[in-house]
Amino acid sequence: MHWLFTGHLRVDKIEVKIADLPASLRGTTLVQLSDFHYDGVRLSEAMLEQAIALSNEAEPDLVLLTGDYVTDDPTPIHQLVRRLKHLESRYGVYAVLGNHDIQLSHSQTEVTDAFTSIGVHVLWNEIAYPLGKELPLVGLADYWSREFYPAPILNQLDSTTPRIVLSHNPDTAMILQKWRVDLQLSGHTHGGHIVLPGLGPLVFHYKKLLKKLPIKWRRWASFLLGNPSKVVRYWEWAQGFHHVAENQLYVNRGLGTYRPGRLFCPPEVTVITLV
Repeated sequence: MHWLFTGHLRVDKIEVKIADLPASLRGTTLVQLSDFHYDGVRLSEAMLEQAIALSNEAEPDLVLLTGDYVTDDPTPIHQLVRRLKHLESRYGVYAVLGNHDIQLSHSQTEVTDAFTSIGVHVLWNEIAYPLGKELPLVGLADYWSREFYPAPILNQLDSTTPRIVLSHNPDTAMILQKWRVDLQLSGHTHGGHIVLPGLGPLVFHYKKLLKKLPIKWRRWASFLLGNPSKVVRYWEWAQGFHHVAENQLYVNRGLGTYRPGRLFCPPEVTVITLV
């Protein structure tokens, strides 16, 4: 997709405070990439190449991928992994799957196998320890799958142990309040695509705005914006850093772009430093 519809790629750098973070892990750098929708339409080769270069420039300890690598047909994943094999990090690349990655009956297997072929670790209701036992990395099944059931996974961890959780859909943050989640990384929303300065994503105000439009315009508004409630419930978490009760959530705006394009919502590479 042309940059006029997507905006220029932006690197967002944040520091995240982790209680009980071991001294040896202070200053750990994570890069998050999300929502590629690599299908020949929604993400340009130039932007993908730039995102990989910016990730490598950050010299991360871990690269974390939070879902929706394809859109419908999983076949493009084979071309995508040929690009993503150039991602560099000290302790590897870890990924969870999004709803688009499991859309067809064979999608999950095909996407997982493609990632595995380049050494990317796909976590589906699993715990990994790339940074050691003192900071587990939890990867959950997609929220819309039949296998999203975090209790057996998170109950394996002691409540005194800090952890990072990868979960494609940020709505899961409401459910995950039952457990300690020092940092949840999500995507899925594309930041809302159209953001009203000072007000936030347009879709957050969708219902109120629709009522104010003339009836003849409402159909076009619905066509352009779709049905926001089918994407997520909590649009207030559409992008950026949030506290959900005692837990912390960061939602990446993603790289891919749907209609009607992005406005004040640039695609994102996130560089996270743990402190």
